[in-house]
Amino acid sequence: MSAATYAMMAAVMVLVAGELAPPEKQYKIMMLLPVSSQSHKNVFIPLARALADRGHQVTILANSSGTFEHPNITEITHGIPQVEQANMFEYRNDWISSWSIFAEILPTFASNFYKVPKVKKLYERRKEFDLFMVDHGFNEVVYPFLHEAPFIMVTTPGIDYRQSAVLGNVFNPVYVNNHMSDFPRPFSLWHRFYNALYQILFALYWRNWTVVPQIQKEISAQFPELPPLLELERNMSLALMNTHFSIGIPLPLLPSQVEVGAMHCRPGNPLPQELESWITGAGSAGVIYFNMGTVVPAITMPVQYRDLFIEAFRRLPQRVIWKYEGELEDVPDNLMITNWLPQQDILAHDNVKVFITHCGLLSMQEAIYHATPLLAVPIFADQPRNSMFIRNSEMGEILLWEELTEDMIVDAITNIISNPKYKENIVKKSKLMRDQPVPPTELAVFWTEYVIRHKGAPQLRSPAAQLSWVEFLMLDVIFLLHLTVFFLYFITRRILRVIYAKIFSSKDIKKKKE
Repeated sequence: MSAATYAMMAAVMVLVAGELAPPEKQYKIMMLLPVSSQSHKNVFIPLARALADRGHQVTILANSSGTFEHPNITEITHGIPQVEQANMFEYRNDWISSWSIFAEILPTFASNFYKVPKVKKLYERRKEFDLFMVDHGFNEVVYPFLHEAPFIMVTTPGIDYRQSAVLGNVFNPVYVNNHMSDFPRPFSLWHRFYNALYQILFALYWRNWTVVPQIQKEISAQFPELPPLLELERNMSLALMNTHFSIGIPLPLLPSQVEVGAMHCRPGNPLPQELESWITGAGSAGVIYFNMGTVVPAITMPVQYRDLFIEAFRRLPQRVIWKYEGELEDVPDNLMITNWLPQQDILAHDNVKVFITHCGLLSMQEAIYHATPLLAVPIFADQPRNSMFIRNSEMGEILLWEELTEDMIVDAITNIISNPKYKENIVKKSKLMRDQPVPPTELAVFWTEYVIRHKGAPQLRSPAAQLSWVEFLMLDVIFLLHLTVFFLYFITRRILRVIYAKIFSSKDIKKKKE
């Protein structure tokens, strides 16, 4: 067996046997997520705490602070405004523009990032750290930190075919969906064509044509001696993937791809008294929980949609809790509005019947973990794909903003509550997701320390990661095979022509003699 196989077996044996063994020493780990939403940061939080609890010194460079109160965790913020300020409702019907804004924001961010004194000082100290952990997606700007250093990518959005290809594991688009859409399986011919074309064009757009080249230009101006960003990326030791086959599709993964999906999910804690009284006071009718996440504040929702929800809630027998960052007038008595809510603690409550959500990946995982049916109203990015998964798995329903009416909202909520299949299916899915040999956080901690212990763990890396596309797709081999067939055909044809000429010329000579 290979070294990577032994490593996987050792990991399972150690973790199944009980708690992780004490670390060999206390390491210095830097987590880099300067261009990240709060939801992406939420994936790092349990891992940072778990590593800090084991004595490691964890430094986090992000765009927000105030998350931790731990003596072994240091938070550093850069203070540069970024994409979170954009109103994603404006890009709902134009996914090309929703991605093109990154081509404007990220190069500017790269131009300013290393000019921030705190960032510059941290970059100068980078050799002090044993490992870097990077939020995959939008954070190519931090790749200079990774030069000649071991690093792990945390794939917060779940499966990303682009990152997997960097590791040498190219997913087949005939059954692996892209990050924005999903289709009924098996994919039809049209869906296979569309999915393959989308994956190729988006990867080229982001990595080769527009976004990364512009970031590269800004980085090269500041660090002309560094290798190209995409070359630095190829030295990745490991990917911790925020996914699990029970809430996606089974995929052939490398030893360097570890599924730690729903790492942030946890059992519910007791609710504040006001919330507890509101939820239990709803009686058997139950409560509807409404939260659009952190990237798209509910206050940015267009007025016509906001009013539709308010009037729909007025007609419901259930109570409604809505995370809304502003004040509203003339709201019904069954509607509670507040600007912050302990989401997992609410979802864990037995009297919460439906979760109305944008269907971001983390919200979907939390709903499945706590077995709360969903009503998805996706806006952008991976939310439509996640919503399709919820609908296809019959764990909830989807409403489209363009078709939204008061009656549709009421009917969808009523159907989800009254039809037992939604609750039954999400309970089954929750059991599947929870049924793991070890908690995903412990698995992530093991592999993080493993990469440090083994100096970047080069034994995990697939040789395919070093191949060019011509070599990986065997285009040169196919060309050589075609050339060989053509050569054999040409030689065989010449031989046959010579034999043919010999046979018939001898016959002609014989006839002439007669």
